[in-house]
Amino acid sequence: MISLDGVMQGPGGPEEDTSGDFKYGGWTAPYSDESFGKIINEELSVLFDLLLGRKTYEIWVPYWPKQTGPIADPFNKAKKYVVSNKGVDLTWKESILIHDDVVANIKALKKEDGPMLQVWGSSKLLQTLLKNDLVDELRLKIFPVTIGSGKRLFAEGTIPAAFELLNSEALPSGVILANYKRSGEFKTGSLA
Repeated sequence: MISLDGVMQGPGGPEEDTSGDFKYGGWTAPYSDESFGKIINEELSVLFDLLLGRKTYEIWVPYWPKQTGPIADPFNKAKKYVVSNKGVDLTWKESILIHDDVVANIKALKKEDGPMLQVWGSSKLLQTLLKNDLVDELRLKIFPVTIGSGKRLFAEGTIPAAFELLNSEALPSGVILANYKRSGEFKTGSLA
């Protein structure tokens, strides 16, 4: 979930992530209608594991393990690979710490014969994935707002990369869904 200007911080609520004095948490709520809920439920209906940064894990762990339903059930069932070089209280069922050489560990994890890995939130982890060409697909939910400040999906260090549009859709709320897969080398040319 990103704003038009690429902010991904605190989409779910005012207190979700206030780091850096972020004051705009909950910016997706006015656009989260039935059509948006249907898309989220479809994405969570396939078998997947989660790859999460420490901060997202720590935001989620007091909430999701106590919930049930079409979002909570898949989250609770999935293995949660938590990336952190600090200690993390891995109390949520199926939580596994990834530390030390994070890039090598994620590359090894991607080679395993398991379900797809989904990343939700985890802005710092996403920067590591983007810098090291470890993103196979982007499922962007672009909300019709600009925020100006906050953690961004594509921050400094993102490598040049080409993606192919798999599908897109505009929801009645104005949210645009755009799913891309990694498609080879970045190319340049001339319009002249």
